[in-house]
Amino acid sequence: MPRTSNGRERLVQAGVELFSQRPYGSIGVAELCAHAGVNKGSFYYFFPSKEALALAVIDHHWTWQQGVWAGILDDPGTILERLRALFAATTKMQVDARVGTGWVTGCLFGNLALEVSSQNEPVRLRLEKIFDEQIDMIRSALAAAVASGELDRPADDVDGAARAIVAQLEGLVLFAKVFNDPSQLDALWQNSLRLLGPTPSPTR
Repeated sequence: MPRTSNGRERLVQAGVELFSQRPYGSIGVAELCAHAGVNKGSFYYFFPSKEALALAVIDHHWTWQQGVWAGILDDPGTILERLRALFAATTKMQVDARVGTGWVTGCLFGNLALEVSSQNEPVRLRLEKIFDEQIDMIRSALAAAVASGELDRPADDVDGAARAIVAQLEGLVLFAKVFNDPSQLDALWQNSLRLLGPTPSPTR
């Protein structure tokens, strides 16, 4: 029996949707197949296990999110404007999720890290790599701002600042999910201003 040409993509999308909304452990292969509109044989044709699908879902979601982050962080605006735009995009995702489902869904990576990483080493390692890449993206933007004089902080402290920004972003997304309230993310901006310290006034 021929496989549907987009069966793999449909299963990955089903994984993104279901893993974003419910605990990973509560979702079985049968439900994933039903949500994707494919039969169980097609699932095992594309993926040897639910873990393999989870890894594909993580990669798919990161490819999308990395593109969003890069588009914002590579913008020609100031570092503070770019960070604020990144926080606004993060908040909008949670607002949209609540409008669509009634609930803040949180971060797919954070959700999986909390539930699965202590039990599944391949998933943990993949998530670790993604968080490192997020930190690297923020670090590069901060380092460029320090080098240009736009940001007044020691160059050797950029790594710590980048890690703190990613950590508070993940933490406040978790708060937003727990309280089902996207406004928990409003603190991102003021927290980051305190973290980064004063920025030099532009010369006229």
